[in-house]
Amino acid sequence: MTATYVGMDIGATKCAILVDDGNGPPLSQTLPSTDWEAEPAELAAVWIDRALRSVLPKDAQVSALAVGAQGIDREQVALELEDALGTLGYRLVRCVNDASLLVPAAGLRHGLGLIAGTGAIGNGVDATGRLLLTGGWGAVIGDDAGAAGITREATKAALLAHDDGLPDDGLLAALLNAFQVDDAERLARSVNDLPTTEHWGRRASAVFAAAEAGSGLARAVITSAAEHLVRLVAQLRSRGALGTEVVAAGSVIVGQPALAGAVGDLLAEQHPDLGFRVLTSEPVSGALVLARRLQLSGRE
Repeated sequence: MTATYVGMDIGATKCAILVDDGNGPPLSQTLPSTDWEAEPAELAAVWIDRALRSVLPKDAQVSALAVGAQGIDREQVALELEDALGTLGYRLVRCVNDASLLVPAAGLRHGLGLIAGTGAIGNGVDATGRLLLTGGWGAVIGDDAGAAGITREATKAALLAHDDGLPDDGLLAALLNAFQVDDAERLARSVNDLPTTEHWGRRASAVFAAAEAGSGLARAVITSAAEHLVRLVAQLRSRGALGTEVVAAGSVIVGQPALAGAVGDLLAEQHPDLGFRVLTSEPVSGALVLARRLQLSGRE
């Protein structure tokens, strides 16, 4: 029977699945994942099994499965999910944080991963293989380089300037338009009344547009977001993360060259020994790499 390798990337809003059965290019599917939770493991395993059953042929036998998912932030969570999937019949399983998919997706064994999408998180491993994570604390208190965090910081900057009596340099107007409100008071009300990543995050593009149109406040927010990501790299290195390449992915850093450029410049200045690349393939391809490695040599 032909080996079937499956990779999954489960994020805050969508789940990407790649299936390679050896018959042509891998099958790609995307499902919503807004109801995903990594714990408890038993329910998470059922969620994964249900998602796979919805895209795999009925007679498909999964030889190796690798899952990168939001919420797998500790080794114990990963091990419990692997065990739960084993009880459902998945023989070879590897579960990791979704940020752990970036390095294998780039064709590397070791490296530092950065995600700047809905949220922002850094990832690596040390010489013992221990998972290292930094950031990813959520948009209300962190994730400054994620879409929601950028909107939050831009709103704070615009409202502070408003209270200082400064003329709007374009950022406040951009946010008013993005949130479809008439004034600063209603902007604050909209942001505070619905503090969700979806409500905030989809307005981040307005900050980048304002920066491109000349807003100094918006440019400062983007610079601060880049500094946040480079700080994640420094935190990982101080804890022993291996690798000489930083691999970045996520909708914001992929879709906004201003952020990627600022990160690259800061890394070159502060960590000149590190290379930097923005991932051009989908992170889920890293899960498929892990599944193939798993089948070839057992759990790595």
